[in-house]
Amino acid sequence: MSNPIRIAILGYGNLGRGVELAVRANEDMKLVAFFTRRDPASLKTNTPGVPVYHMDQLLEKKDEIDVLMLCGGSAKDLPVQSVEYAKYFNIVDSFDTHAKIPEHFAACDKSAAEGGKIALISVGWDPGMFSLQRLLGNCILPNGSDYTFWGKGVSQGHSDAIRRIDGVADAKQYTIPVDDALLRVRAGENPVLTTREKHIRECFVVAEDGADLARIETEIKTMPNYFADYDTIVHFISAEELALDHAGIPHGGFVMRSGVTGLNGETQQMIEYSLKLGSNPEFTASVLVCYARAAYRMNARGESGCKTVFDVPPALLSPKSGEELRKNLL
Repeated sequence: MSNPIRIAILGYGNLGRGVELAVRANEDMKLVAFFTRRDPASLKTNTPGVPVYHMDQLLEKKDEIDVLMLCGGSAKDLPVQSVEYAKYFNIVDSFDTHAKIPEHFAACDKSAAEGGKIALISVGWDPGMFSLQRLLGNCILPNGSDYTFWGKGVSQGHSDAIRRIDGVADAKQYTIPVDDALLRVRAGENPVLTTREKHIRECFVVAEDGADLARIETEIKTMPNYFADYDTIVHFISAEELALDHAGIPHGGFVMRSGVTGLNGETQQMIEYSLKLGSNPEFTASVLVCYARAAYRMNARGESGCKTVFDVPPALLSPKSGEELRKNLL
């Protein structure tokens, strides 16, 4: 086997730990470093022998890293880190603020092109796998409508956004599909649904002692791009309740394309793709890691700039040869 792809992780939260485990499952990859904003000596990883550095040391190690996995949050970390480090590393991020993807892409494209690197952004399951299904559905059924339902499950990005609010000690946010909307789509009604009609957002928040609960609730419910367009329920609970009742990070959802074919549009067609995830961060990390392989390969053949899942040939995700893929999967 040729030299393994050298992977480094920036950020050791739920997603970073997921990437750590996913790299283990890929024999053509090797984890070479962790980077953190915390004291490196305080970080206890699951991979003894792999060094932990402060993020200020990243540029010192750039020649030892093939792909840098950015595992921070979309609210505050990735808009800065992805743009900054795309100039020096092939990067993969999971930026998931859909409304801001175009501007994030433009900023990362400028940086990555300047450095001759690949920046693969907005990788995961949505955006990511669900994005691909929406694209395929639109191509296959041009006369139709798209529907995406998330949950029931924990949104890491939305939970992180709540935790960034002053006075919040911890939080979990669940995205819940509205059952009636889901049934109407499956029945082929092709309803026109507002954001608010498709999902409910339910938040479980641990506030710091003395925090203004009314202010926190208002900040959550009015937060643009996250909660303002949804019916949002906020519960204030204790840290013990959060640990006992909300320890897991499940998620999932559905992408549907409902359309018609035939001479007069008389034939109803439905495409449905679904995910049921026991661990949102571990699955997202698994997607990030196979796209790290693609980023490395694309850069090795001379490509640079920002890319999304739309720009990556599926064969580049696999460690198998084209011959093996054609024989076993086609």
